[in-house]
Amino acid sequence: MRTIIVSIGLASGLAANLFAGETSYVAHEWGTFTSVQGGDGALLPWRPLESSVLPGFVYNWKHPGLGRMAGGAMIFAKGEIACLQRMETPVIYFYSDERRKVDVSVDFPEGTITEWYPQAAKIGPAFPQNTNCTTTAMNESGARWSQVEILPQRANLTPEMKLPYDRSGSHYFAARETDASQLNITTGTSTSVPEREKFIFYRGTGNFKTPLKVTTAGENTVTIANESKEPLDHLFVLGLENGSGKFIHVERLAPGERRNVQLSLEERPVVLEKLSREVGREMASALTSQGLYQREANAMVETWRDSWFAEDGVRVLYLLPRTWTDRTLPLKLAPAPKDVVRVMVGRAEVLLPAREQQLAGAIEKAKQGDSAARAFVHAEFKSLARFAEPALQLAVKGADEKTRQEAWRLYQEALYPQPKVSVSAPASVAASPYE
Repeated sequence: MRTIIVSIGLASGLAANLFAGETSYVAHEWGTFTSVQGGDGALLPWRPLESSVLPGFVYNWKHPGLGRMAGGAMIFAKGEIACLQRMETPVIYFYSDERRKVDVSVDFPEGTITEWYPQAAKIGPAFPQNTNCTTTAMNESGARWSQVEILPQRANLTPEMKLPYDRSGSHYFAARETDASQLNITTGTSTSVPEREKFIFYRGTGNFKTPLKVTTAGENTVTIANESKEPLDHLFVLGLENGSGKFIHVERLAPGERRNVQLSLEERPVVLEKLSREVGREMASALTSQGLYQREANAMVETWRDSWFAEDGVRVLYLLPRTWTDRTLPLKLAPAPKDVVRVMVGRAEVLLPAREQQLAGAIEKAKQGDSAARAFVHAEFKSLARFAEPALQLAVKGADEKTRQEAWRLYQEALYPQPKVSVSAPASVAASPYE
């Protein structure tokens, strides 16, 4: 009899363990870190202007919710903060066969979280005292979402599980095209209505280096150098100009390794539509090799397709090491999931010396009253968009005060045709246009 009882007990325990394993959840995350640099590889401060408008329901420091008070630089829009890095659209997906609750914490020790959704129980806490985070430490930033309710994946099919939507045309919604479980989050009073989404979303800005350094030697040679102690996988060197371009896929760059890549846009360029399909397919394959599900990889590519694979310029996209991500952006989930996958893409936007020199020459001619040069400078700044200010910094480096003032006026005319405040150029063009 004793033997029978023990056997039944062991069987029950094994069944319970198997059941718990079968119903445990997994978490997957993807995101991008973008930096801008000159041909010498030096990182440049830039204003991470929105390349796509976020939906109105997303929280930021102008409307943080829960009666929170914004302070310091956070009273400004994100586009008015000059930083070295933009942390773009990390999203965290959850997959579970059973309803469960999870606490989610993200720390950003060398940056600040600027947008998020759903509402976070805790966000912040530090605010810088000016709008240039390259001179002000922004430490111990983070966010916490408490008691996130993960719904069974079968609940995704029920009509009452409607997700928020607006007509902003934002890339935000492409991230929903996965099989992830829907989430319910209630933050605030006991009468709060749950906010629903298929992921936890957040963005931020920071001031730190990424592992890859990109330099240019001549017009067609790009040198990629891994300055970290960890290998870098799947590096895509892209050059795009006037509706066509080319890309080169480097499988791996060992720690300390440097490699020259020839990127002549005159030699057999590929039309943009075909190029976008080809590099998008290879990028999605690289993302799945790191553990993302196919639909997650496709959602990431679709989110950034017209930015990664359509904007003129030279850039390098590469997969950041998981260890780098965990150091830069610590993530805690309680209870712990069965598996966590985190895939971050580094984006190095390179401003070529030839374009810098062309812009500098046009600014000088515009200063002398050349209307064609003025029109060219306006068009260049509009084309460069959120990368226009670092290009301006390079173009007027070493120029006299009158040239810097003229360049700054042209910049404002192109990107801020109705500026909030009429200003003169600061001593350094890296300073805020909204002083």
